[in-house]
Amino acid sequence: QVQLVESGGGLVQAGGSLRLSCAASGRTFSTYAMGWFRQAPGKEREFVAGMSWSGGNTYYADSVKGRFTISRDNAKNTVYLQMNSLKPEDTAVYYCAADPFRRDYVLQKQHEYLYWGQGTQVTVSS
Repeated sequence: QVQLVESGGGLVQAGGSLRLSCAASGRTFSTYAMGWFRQAPGKEREFVAGMSWSGGNTYYADSVKGRFTISRDNAKNTVYLQMNSLKPEDTAVYYCAADPFRRDYVLQKQHEYLYWGQGTQVTVSS
């Protein structure tokens, strides 16, 4: 069993930056594919960014490409989402997800991930 705990959310003005963290329990975190999703009020949860277990492969949603960066520190069992040039439309609850099976791939679909965090709120004011 893996537990994921997100942190780093908050209120920021448009154009600002935030860095989200996702701390994972478990010794095998370094072998998991990781991803970030978000869900805005009244909308479905959507893919934001993903990374293979090695970190060699990453992929981003078009809406965040060039502004967000996913990274991981396996020594700290943590994955990050650096968010720059934030826009009001980035306002959402952000979720971290992990999968131990399809680890060589960047997973973009919710059902491909086995473990999920509880989410952290990001609010961008205009």
